[in-house]
Amino acid sequence: MIRIATLAAALAAPAAWAEDVTYDVEGVEHTGYFAEADEPQGLVVLVHDWDGLDDYERGRADQLAAMGYDAFALDMYGADTEAGTTEQNRAATGELREDREKMRALIRAGLDAARGQSGAEALVVAGYCFGGGVTLEMARSDMAGEAAGYATFHGSLATPEGEGYSADVPPVLILHGGADTSVPLSELVTLMDELEGAGATYTAEVYSDAPHAFTVEGSDRYQERAATKSWEAFSDFLAERLGA
Repeated sequence: MIRIATLAAALAAPAAWAEDVTYDVEGVEHTGYFAEADEPQGLVVLVHDWDGLDDYERGRADQLAAMGYDAFALDMYGADTEAGTTEQNRAATGELREDREKMRALIRAGLDAARGQSGAEALVVAGYCFGGGVTLEMARSDMAGEAAGYATFHGSLATPEGEGYSADVPPVLILHGGADTSVPLSELVTLMDELEGAGATYTAEVYSDAPHAFTVEGSDRYQERAATKSWEAFSDFLAERLGA
C-alpha cells in the first residue's frame, strides 16, 4: 500500500523545477533534461531508448522529482545525430555499440552535466532498452563506483567481448519481460551467470508475457502489470540505494 501511495503522489505532484539543459561534448551540442526535487534524497540519471531523449524520459524525470529525487535525462546522441525512424535509430545505436570509447565519453559528459545541476551526492543510473545497455556499460567501466546502483528496464544485456563485471560493482537491478524477443531470456541468463561469476550483487525480475518496451504507455507493447510492478521494484531500489 505504501508503494502504491508513493506512486500516486508522484503522478499527481509536479517537479519543483524542470528544464532542458544543453552541454557540449567534443564540440557537439547535447540536450539533456533536469527535474529538480524540493529536498532531494539523491540523483537519478536516466538514459533514453534508441529513439533519443523525448517526452517519455522527461515524464519519468518529472515523476522521480515528485518522489524526492533530482533527475537528469542525458543525451547520448547530440545535435549531429538523427533519430526517430527505425533506420536512423539502428544507425545511431550501432555506431555507439561499435565504439565503446565514444559511448563511455558520452556517459562521462552526461554525468558531469547532471552533477552540474544537482547538489545531491549519491546517484543511481537507470536506462530503457538501448539505455539499459548504456547503463550496464557504465557498470562495467572505471566509472562504476560513481553510482550507488544501476537499473535496466527491458534493456540490452549482452556484454561485449573483452569486458566484464567486477565483484565490487554496485548493485544491479534488471527488470525484463518474459516475452521479450528483442532481448531474449537467454541473454538474461548469460548476464546472471556473468554477475554470479564475478560475485556481484544483482536482482532480476521477469514479468510473464511482457514484450520488449513493456513500460511505454500508449504503444502496442505496453503491459500495465509489468510496467507497474517494475516501477514499484525500481522505487524500492531507489529507497534502498539512496536512502529516501
